[in-house]
Amino acid sequence: MTEKCGLVAVIGAPNAGKSTLVNALVGQKVAITSAKAQTTRARLMGIALEGDVQIILADTPGIFAPRRRLDRAMVAAAWEGAQEADAILLVVDAVKQRRHELEPLLETLKDRSERKILVLNKVDASAKEPLLALAEDLTGKIGFDEVFFVSALSGDGVPELKARLAALMPEGPWHYPEDQVSDASERLLACEITREQLYQQLHDELPYDAAVRPESYTQRRDGSVEIRQQIVVARDSQKPIVLGKRGAKIRAIGEAARKELSEVLGQKVHLFLHVKVDENWADARDIYEEIGLDWVK
Repeated sequence: MTEKCGLVAVIGAPNAGKSTLVNALVGQKVAITSAKAQTTRARLMGIALEGDVQIILADTPGIFAPRRRLDRAMVAAAWEGAQEADAILLVVDAVKQRRHELEPLLETLKDRSERKILVLNKVDASAKEPLLALAEDLTGKIGFDEVFFVSALSGDGVPELKARLAALMPEGPWHYPEDQVSDASERLLACEITREQLYQQLHDELPYDAAVRPESYTQRRDGSVEIRQQIVVARDSQKPIVLGKRGAKIRAIGEAARKELSEVLGQKVHLFLHVKVDENWADARDIYEEIGLDWVK
């Protein structure tokens, strides 16, 4: 069998379900998901296998109008992830649509030469007629090569999309070993999983400007791993929110993250978290390098 390997850029408005779709295509969790928009920061790759084909998925941060330096870095990463792709998937939330964020994307995609595939997500929550009308409307604007109707959460339509992507990939050697599902280092993935728990457990109490930094990642002789991380918040008032009453909240966040990390890494995890206040963290160059983003002025 001839090996095939290619790159698929996954773009869309914030919260369209891109990370959930990448996880579904890979068959396991490689990107964090959250109801909070703009959860994806780094350009994490998911690596999906379909027979003799390796599909490298660039899970790009949601593209939106950038205001702060962090936002600009995320948008730059999204478009960088779309460069030289063998196909571009535009993921659209079929229910919310987010037209104000979708229109600029369509405009930018219009002149790109890559094969463009429209993926209408969350179709299990939408009636058929509006779905078809939406597909017709968007295809009329850009001329997508193909349209897929999926539910990334339930898996409906995902195998068909995966098979089609595999058929589009060019011949060439695989870029990654067969058992590798992401290009994120385990240290970065560990930070992302803790950050996901921060969002899930604190919801709207903690604004978007929080980061999780790796401090140390040590393999112990007994086969377990010791992970130390720093949760960085921008204001003094946010620290007690993360800690909770008598430290209950940070313990719950740490316990949930530790449990998931043990499953993902396949080994016992000792996780130690502490909170630091740094109002200028979003302008610190070293944090960008740690979370896999380029420094953008």
